[in-house]
This record gives sequence, C-alpha cells and structure tokens, in this order.
Amino acid sequence: MTSSTFLPIAPARAVVEHWMRQFQDWLCHRLEAADGSGVRFSRDDWHHEGGGGGSTRVIQQGDVLEKGGVAFSAVWGEMSEAAARQLLMPDRRYFATGVSVVQHPRSPRVPISHMNVRYFEAGNGEAWFGGGLDLTPIYVDVVQARQFHEQLHEVCQRHDGSYYQRFKQWADDYFYLPHRRETRGVGGLFFDRLTVGKDGLFEELFAFVQDVGELYGRSYSAIMHQNADLPYTEREKHWQLVRRGRYAEFNLAIDRGTRFGLETGGRTESILMSLPPQAEWHYNLEPTPDSPEAASQQWLRQGVDWLKPEPVMA
Repeated sequence: MTSSTFLPIAPARAVVEHWMRQFQDWLCHRLEAADGSGVRFSRDDWHHEGGGGGSTRVIQQGDVLEKGGVAFSAVWGEMSEAAARQLLMPDRRYFATGVSVVQHPRSPRVPISHMNVRYFEAGNGEAWFGGGLDLTPIYVDVVQARQFHEQLHEVCQRHDGSYYQRFKQWADDYFYLPHRRETRGVGGLFFDRLTVGKDGLFEELFAFVQDVGELYGRSYSAIMHQNADLPYTEREKHWQLVRRGRYAEFNLAIDRGTRFGLETGGRTESILMSLPPQAEWHYNLEPTPDSPEAASQQWLRQGVDWLKPEPVMA
C-alpha cells in the first residue's frame, strides 16, 4: 500500500476527526466570549501535501488575549525516516488528527495557557491518543494553581485512579527547561501513546481525551474572568516579556510537537503560532531577591504537590 492510498476512511478516524473539528469551534466561541472584546478568531484553512489539511484560528489584539491560536489538523501520508525513527514506527505511513492551543494574554496577571489533544495511527494499524494541558503564570497565584490541579485530579479520577499522578509527573518532566533548571510553569497533565487495546478500549481513551479538552475550555475561561481586570505595572509587564522568552525557548528547542510538525512537512505558520507576539532576552537577568518575581520563580520546579491545602515543594 502506498502513502497515497493510506486514507482516513476507518470509522475510528472519522469519529475522532469529527469531534476535533467541533471542539475547535466550541473552544473558539468560548474563548471569544471570555475575551469580551468582540474580536473574533480569524480562520486560515490549509492543505497538507501528503493528504488532508487543517484550519488555524488566530485571535489578536483582544481585550484579554493579545494573541491566541486554536489549530485543527487531520493529515496523512508518509513521514520522513527520521520522524519515523523518533516515533519508533517501522512503517512510515501515518494518519494524525488533533487540536493544539496556546493563548498569550495581554496582562501579566493572566497566565499563558496550552492544551493539545491528538489521535495518531501508524500504517500497521496501531493507534494511540496523546495530549495534555498546562498553565504558565507570569506571577504564580498559589490558590489558583491548586484549584487548577484539583480540577485535573477530578477529571483523571473519573477515568483511571492512576492517571493524575502519572500524567502530572510526566508534565513536570516534559514541560521542563533543563538549560534553565526550571519548569515552564505550574505544570498540568501530559500523556502520550495511550494505545488502543493495550491501555484501554478506544471509547475509554477517547472519552478521557474529550474530557481533558473540555476541562481546558472551562477552567481557562474562568481564569481569564478572574484575572483580566487585576492591575499591573510596567515592571510586571517587563517581567512578562522575559518569561515569554522562556516559553519561546521551550517551544523552539524542546517541544516534540513543534519538531514533529516541521519534520513531517507541516505548515510552518500553524506550527509556530504558539510563539508569543513579543518577548525579550536579557543577559544574565535574575529577579531581585525577595521580590514578587523571585517568589514566583521558586515555584517553577518539578514535584510540587499542588493538591495539599498548602502546596509542598519537592
């Protein structure tokens, strides 16, 4: 079978792709309402050279969201040998569909947020789900971070009692900048290669992925409402630009999704929509001791138990 005949015709693929399309619409409407400015997501449809394509939605210059993206794709074809080796795939044919989200707020008091849900099939028929969500506050609100993790824990418990600890630890390990020795934010969930048949039935794994996506829409909209009108200073805005630089470092140097998209001939503009509209890098910049910036920095570490009434650092 050639890559040109490896088409997304199986029922499972069609079901997941249909939900991903609807989820993109639902999430864009929810974020537009939370932004409240009347600014809408623009739509940029595109085609993939191997087969399929996607729709990239971008919001810019909203009242709350300075730049945000919600990207849907459903693509298939034959990946490069390097990408196939990275995914441990003996067969280079693939089908992939998913929604990827990054929001960069205007205010340093509203956290940057990320969410991704995806479904992948190899040419040999093996299929799996992946995804995750995390929160990157410029200034860590400990109560809000704990509430975020409580919501994640609740969703995980509905599906598998082991999910939260496993996927929270995975997020701590994944959303980590080793060259900075710090986490990207206060973490969240990260999971990959939840394989149909091995890790659960298709319906079970798909239901978990759906719940993760919908939790993101509800929880982040609430945080936008809670934080959008908090006052901030020029110093805090400057620190936001510095922290955005760290976010860009992670996405360009570490993020697997960015590398996979570029290596499989994905659409560059859609792949790099996750980058902030502005960021700054300063040589050897350190937060002032005992400052709010230093206080937030101390939470950017792996292993924080956010479920404790008073979160405990590792």
